[in-house]
Amino acid sequence: MPVITTIDDFKPIYRRRVPKMFYDYAESGSWTEQTFRENTSDFDKIRLRQRVAVDMEGRTTESTMIGEPVAMPVALAPVGLTGMQHADGEIKAARAAEKFGVPFTLSTMSICSIEDVATHTSKPFWFQLYVMRDEEYVAALIQRAKDAGCSAMVLTLDLQILGQRHKDLKNGLTAPPKLTPATMLDLATKWRWGMEMLQTKRRKFGNIVGHAKGVTDASSLSSWTAEQFDPQLDWAKVAKLKEQWGGKLILKGILDADDARKAAEIGADAIVVSNHGGRQLDGALSSIRVLPSIVDAVGDKVEIHLDSGIRSGQDVLKALALGAKGTYIGRAFTYGLGAMGQRGVTTALEIIHRELDTTMALCGRKDVKTLDRDVLLVPKDFEGDWA
Repeated sequence: MPVITTIDDFKPIYRRRVPKMFYDYAESGSWTEQTFRENTSDFDKIRLRQRVAVDMEGRTTESTMIGEPVAMPVALAPVGLTGMQHADGEIKAARAAEKFGVPFTLSTMSICSIEDVATHTSKPFWFQLYVMRDEEYVAALIQRAKDAGCSAMVLTLDLQILGQRHKDLKNGLTAPPKLTPATMLDLATKWRWGMEMLQTKRRKFGNIVGHAKGVTDASSLSSWTAEQFDPQLDWAKVAKLKEQWGGKLILKGILDADDARKAAEIGADAIVVSNHGGRQLDGALSSIRVLPSIVDAVGDKVEIHLDSGIRSGQDVLKALALGAKGTYIGRAFTYGLGAMGQRGVTTALEIIHRELDTTMALCGRKDVKTLDRDVLLVPKDFEGDWA
């Protein structure tokens, strides 16, 4: 095994071990992938201020996200199809997050069900909701999350219609995936992945199959998912869902100051500055670039988190220093999961934690909660002068 020292070190192993359609699903964006690329490259434009002769004993990365204690302000983002990256992937990722002391967010489009993850973990996790046309199904899904003890609902706002992702179309990645001669040949070369998948009973969308009306098998699932994302989701429906849930609510997919103000007015506990990892509106600004304007607009009214583009502890530090109170990693933990299973997720968290702790120290800070813009060197035109 190679020595893993950065998140990118997982990618060659991940690519070898996981079928191409699932690797491409994670490692791609919509249309030209401009936003997907800039989510990471815009972090590189921000520099750090080195400070010296500061007592660095007793450092801590501990903080809180929506009032919950965390070992570092990093949550595992909701990632669909995680259980196809590695057998029982959601359970393994949730266990790694629980042991490390950070939140895990289960996607509506997970392979392992809410109940499965709850059975195999001992602490509450967060549940991410996609709003579907079938209101009866959505209400039942919310109740299932309550019954499982989920401590927060993450409501995704930026997927009313699906952004076109060219790689998924070319690979035949649908729900369920289409098996073509090319994909079958690729699957045949991923024998280790295949053996692990054969040994688990979890190979369907556990939150949907057997729960949504008329969805009893793979063929009925395909037609259901093609028409179910609710294009009529608006702020009135968000308010109704907040009332239905009755617990802590995080609104994900905010990329505009006006939308951030509406989220604060509706009473969200937190918002996630996110462009869905560059998988929805290609040409949108990166999350880190718009973060300062959103902090200026609502920073004293609602807790702000950031998602999309984080690949290192330095990225986490930059987001926190620009005003976020928490961050999310999606691809970073998926690379680790696909490469090494639960151990890979743990290693990914360890890498990010180590980078965050070391960078914080070299910037002259010993408590993650004290990070502010003073530790950064930000280009004067970073946010852009847009007409």
